Amino acid sequence: MTALARRNGRTAALAALLVACMVGLAFASVPLYRLFCQVTGFGGTPLRAENYAGSLAPAGKMIRVRFDANTNSALPWSFAPESKVERVAIGAREMAFYTARNLGDRPVTGTATFNVTPAKAGQYFTKIQCFCFNEQTLKPGEEVRMPVVYFVDPKILEDADASRIDEITLSYTFYPVDSAKKQS
Repeated sequence: MTALARRNGRTAALAALLVACMVGLAFASVPLYRLFCQVTGFGGTPLRAENYAGSLAPAGKMIRVRFDANTNSALPWSFAPESKVERVAIGAREMAFYTARNLGDRPVTGTATFNVTPAKAGQYFTKIQCFCFNEQTLKPGEEVRMPVVYFVDPKILEDADASRIDEITLSYTFYPVDSAKKQS
């Protein structure tokens, strides 16, 4: 085998390896980005408090939290917040409720995605407990109240940009869970 043939073979192998790495990165990018957003609060993704012990003291400043609800057209549910807007103390543990009702004639499982706007507030909005952490299955005609336990971290007052925020919107969208995915 000539030196030229060896170099061409090595170049082809490196090119194939590069393509394989790019394809792998493309498949991993969405889960990695989601994980990055959940850890940092980037892009309006609220943080999740796994071991919240309720040690935050309210900061004495109030902020409005607006609640928004949407459903994908393929999901036969009605879904809405019980209260559209609440004034809450920054640092205080709060609870809000959403109501979901299955309007269909068979059990349906849904999962909620969520977002916080403005995006800068996402890193200070922390959910302790949320229906969005798990899939929800509703029987035909069943209606449920779903709680969200959260707080706005007092560190928001130390952020020069975020301290001027006077309203945070917590938005959920429910989607049907792919039944083919559930069977595997």
